[in-house]
Amino acid sequence: MQPKEPDQRAETPVGDTPAEPADERCTVVGYRTGEEAPQTLPPPQAGTARLPEGSERRAHLRGSHPGDRYVRVARTTPGPVAATAKLTETQVKTGPRQVGRFRRWLLHGQSQGREAPYEREADVHQTKSWWRVMCLTGVDYFSTLGYQPGIAALAAGFLSPIATVILVLLTLFGALPIYHRVAAESPHGEGSIAMLERLLPWWQGKLFVLALLGFAATDFVITITLSAADATAHLIENPLLPRGLGDFRILITLVLVALLGAVFLKGFGEAIGIAVGLVVVYLGLNVVVSIVSIAHVAANPGLITDWRSALFAQHSNPLAMVGVALLLFPRLALGLSGFETGVSVMPLVTGAPGDDPHRPQGRIRNTRRLLTTAAIIMSVFLITSSFTTTVLIPQEAFQPGGAANGRALAYLAHEYLGSGFGTAYDLSTILILWFAGASAMAGLLNLVPRYLPRYGMAPEWAQAARPLALVFTVIAFAVTIVFHADVDAQGGAYATGVLVLMSSAAIAVTLSIWQQGRRGLAALFGVIALVFIYTTATNVVERPDGLKIASLFIAAIVITSLISRVWRTTELRVTAITVDDTARRFIEEAAIGDEIHIIANHPDERNAREYLLKEREQRAENNIPHGSPVLFLEVTVTDASEFAPTLRVRGEEIGGYRVLRVESSAVPNSIAALLLWLRDTTGKRPHAYFGWTEGNPLKFLARYILFGEGDIAPLTHEVLRKAERDPARRPAIHIG
Repeated sequence: MQPKEPDQRAETPVGDTPAEPADERCTVVGYRTGEEAPQTLPPPQAGTARLPEGSERRAHLRGSHPGDRYVRVARTTPGPVAATAKLTETQVKTGPRQVGRFRRWLLHGQSQGREAPYEREADVHQTKSWWRVMCLTGVDYFSTLGYQPGIAALAAGFLSPIATVILVLLTLFGALPIYHRVAAESPHGEGSIAMLERLLPWWQGKLFVLALLGFAATDFVITITLSAADATAHLIENPLLPRGLGDFRILITLVLVALLGAVFLKGFGEAIGIAVGLVVVYLGLNVVVSIVSIAHVAANPGLITDWRSALFAQHSNPLAMVGVALLLFPRLALGLSGFETGVSVMPLVTGAPGDDPHRPQGRIRNTRRLLTTAAIIMSVFLITSSFTTTVLIPQEAFQPGGAANGRALAYLAHEYLGSGFGTAYDLSTILILWFAGASAMAGLLNLVPRYLPRYGMAPEWAQAARPLALVFTVIAFAVTIVFHADVDAQGGAYATGVLVLMSSAAIAVTLSIWQQGRRGLAALFGVIALVFIYTTATNVVERPDGLKIASLFIAAIVITSLISRVWRTTELRVTAITVDDTARRFIEEAAIGDEIHIIANHPDERNAREYLLKEREQRAENNIPHGSPVLFLEVTVTDASEFAPTLRVRGEEIGGYRVLRVESSAVPNSIAALLLWLRDTTGKRPHAYFGWTEGNPLKFLARYILFGEGDIAPLTHEVLRKAERDPARRPAIHIG
């Protein structure tokens, strides 16, 4: 094989070895499957033409059966060999090459890498202005005005405005700075979960992430169901509609959830467009209600006097009021929702031209604008609505069954602006509460594909948006039915999910700043983290049902994820293959004959004597032809919890024996991938030789799943059997 530079690329399937020009060879970079040949390419054929120097093209060749695995290769021309091969990484994909129309529609937008369905860096048309994305997150955040003032009044009584001010201070000086940091640390929508993931390696890190995903699922799914249920409550409580609608509460809520799911099946652009219209109208109506309510209070100063008298009758001095408000404000935690969703949809935010894909400063800056603007708007509305509803609405109206229960601002709209405006306000509230689940759905569709498929804990279709939207819609149906579309019954789980995520974000930011050596700032964020932890603990103690519900979500995610991981364990599990110059030279020289002989070795002393004895043993037991060169292959497991890492192959010569050393997450899968790589690179069928192992099969299976080892030879054969269906073309496995 002649020297080469990995500059020009094409694609070939594992199923066919291309006919190579005499002065041109291939270097396999990575496996991928399930792609259809673009219409602009010529029909599949059994070879490819020479590539002109400096050019780049893609080609698809026919494999031995549907679903052949394609590999990206660096097709090169003669030139000096680089010290380190720079190879392009390509994600492993599985699935049939030809798909039906419905399947193609369902899997449209399926990620070809590690990004989530909405993370398409090259597709600028899919990003939106920050204020439009703010409207998407705002349908969740701003819609809490539909029920937050009533919840605050019910929880804190006449202290509601003071408790709300504390909540606003925590929002502006606690949650906002934290999520500014989160946006900078995870600009691709991973959120605070990714920051904590980096701190915990191996399986404990994966399990911790699964637990946080359980809380995130609790937050987002309950957002969908609770908001739809509250929209139903506003609908059936409207005085102009028949009272008998209350008997169909669950059915109406299910219809609203189904309509939300249908929007996401249609497309994400439609979701943002609807969100912008709903937010603009809803905030506009709330401005009118707030101005009219404040004007009414100003025209009747006796209302403020009555409120102050009632306040001091309950609490003797201002310090006591503040102290009690500090104890009560955790009950108002629903007003903190929206921040985690805001960073989870960051891939939708348009950045600046020339942004670094790894750290897009323009996107980070615009996301911070999004978070700040939303927080300020919401803070103003929370304070004004809490004050006016507490002063203008009798306390008994906030009680369960009261006219203002869960709909305090709607009560004021009907009271001071008439039934016509009140009905318009009800309609706007119903629509934005219905669509509040859109930001939650967007968060789920961005978070889940970032973790579970990458961990091997979800099927490949989980990287597409539409199948996930269907799954989450069905889950929302189940939650709605279980809780009978009751808003109050779901409030505890919602608050628990929100607060746990915010507490984890505060902890992640504190640890990140501490690692940067900024001790003073870390201490400040540590205090904020303690406040969120206190708020979370208080909420869990007062409403333990929330933690129970979250535990069910966590258990479901962990169990299904581990089952999926075990089920997919014998997939090829290689994202890419990189080979250094020494290893490439060993392979080229070993491929001179008709076969390539690979001896799998568990390294002990790593000296010439070890390799001498191993070669003698394998030649005697497996009749390796005399004089045929052999390569030793040693795989070191770095992190067995990783699912499909990059396979890094290094060549090393010890006492005249040539050794290929590989770092990966699973020994059998790495050997299988390398053997297929050798076959398609050289056109020669590799033969791999293993020693016999004895032991408990169940113990070997457990070691394979947990530690990436086990009974290597039969597992390697199984991986090869699943990857290559034609036995005649499958690399041969020999056991001595």
